[in-house]
Amino acid sequence: MLAPERQARILKELQLHEAVRVADIAATLNVSEMTIRRDIEALDANGLARKIHGGAMRLARLSALEPGFLLNADKELDAKLAIAGAALKLIKPGMTLALTGGTTTYQLAVHLAAVLEQLRELTVVTNSLKVAELLYRQQGNSSCTVIVTGGERTPSEALVGPVARLALHSLNTDLCFMGVHGLDAERGLTSPNQLEAETNAAFIESTGRLVVLADSTKFQVRSLATIAPLSAVDTLITDDGASAATREMFASRVPTFTVAPAADPRPGPARNSTRKSS
Repeated sequence: MLAPERQARILKELQLHEAVRVADIAATLNVSEMTIRRDIEALDANGLARKIHGGAMRLARLSALEPGFLLNADKELDAKLAIAGAALKLIKPGMTLALTGGTTTYQLAVHLAAVLEQLRELTVVTNSLKVAELLYRQQGNSSCTVIVTGGERTPSEALVGPVARLALHSLNTDLCFMGVHGLDAERGLTSPNQLEAETNAAFIESTGRLVVLADSTKFQVRSLATIAPLSAVDTLITDDGASAATREMFASRVPTFTVAPAADPRPGPARNSTRKSS
């Protein structure tokens, strides 16, 4: 097991418990206690956990924690609905789409399910169990094809790992709608799950255009693993909750930066869209 995988496991344990013991983690992962101590020192140095005598303690705000789907489903819901409404306008009949795991991409699937019969001949590739289940139930006579990648299940109901990556390497999509845990100006798109980061990177490699869906709480959050730099993003859709300075900084780093006002998620074109000149 590689160091990032061990560290992700430690952080997952800290999601469940306020503190963990070196001896317990070492026994669970079948590695030496010295190895786990080095992992904890690395997490402490990166500000992801606090080293204590004999183990590690959870930070008050641990960006490397991976919250479950239900825990996040209702957070920033107005913003997610507005973002999903703006993203839906990018989808045209006959497209092949990719939707990654997450609660914001799930809201896009909810919007999409309502208009499947108007958007004919769609193919949707996803590693989200929630998205796949929703679209399969709602496809009706829409001729929508849903392809699930397979892989190891995460707390966010996504399938990740080598099986998912292998499936994605053989596929090509027109658009990829990606949810992320964090957006950092220097480190780009980030995830608390190493395997999910690698899987999302495979999504990016297989698509013609990457559309990131991220509410304003995701800005300036740096999680454990980098998925891709901001230069990989074609379109970033967010809500209007971030400061003007933050929006301006990120808008300067992506070709298309769209703000969908959370306070006014009515039908119609998203407002305050900024496009960087090429």
